[in-house]
Amino acid sequence: MSMVKICGLSRECDIDYVNSSKPDYVGFVFSNSKRRVTPKQAEKLKLKLSSGIKAVGVFVNEPLELIADLCRQNIIDVVQLHGDEDNDYISKVKSITGKSVIKAVRVQSTQQILQAEALNCDCLLLDTYKKSTYGGVGESFNWQLIPTALKKPFFLAGGLNTENVETAIKTVQPYCVDVSSGVETDGFKDEKKIRNIIEKVRRTH
Repeated sequence: MSMVKICGLSRECDIDYVNSSKPDYVGFVFSNSKRRVTPKQAEKLKLKLSSGIKAVGVFVNEPLELIADLCRQNIIDVVQLHGDEDNDYISKVKSITGKSVIKAVRVQSTQQILQAEALNCDCLLLDTYKKSTYGGVGESFNWQLIPTALKKPFFLAGGLNTENVETAIKTVQPYCVDVSSGVETDGFKDEKKIRNIIEKVRRTH
């Protein structure tokens, strides 16, 4: 069964929603985004978060010190790198923090995914490519590009919602589905949509 990550939480009520619905992961975005949170905001949100839910910090080409500080303060449990970070940077993050690292791939080809699999990360996150944008575009990509021989666990992102998540799981069998705009109404997290998508994922095999 695939796990669920609800990404882009920014309000205390968002934490109430996920504490009730119990996804496996939530994401705090520290890069430039309408869902961006400051370290201080993330600290407050993490204090309210149920201990059974892992907090993922989403970063785009950030200084190592920021990631190290957030990990040291137990604000984030998993590091997601969504920029142009290379293997050396990934290895340093793992060495300094001791945390699992997810490396995002903005998918353009099967070969690109296979090359990313060789990186020193624990998981991949496969997302939609859009020029000059580091994710969060709310559109799906061609899942046929995902190699069937992929050995590394992967998060599937890009335009997932209650309408297509079941098909996505059955088609590519991701380790985890990563949802953000698909559980929003007017740009804010929607409690009912979060609950509905988690229930749908839990029922899908």
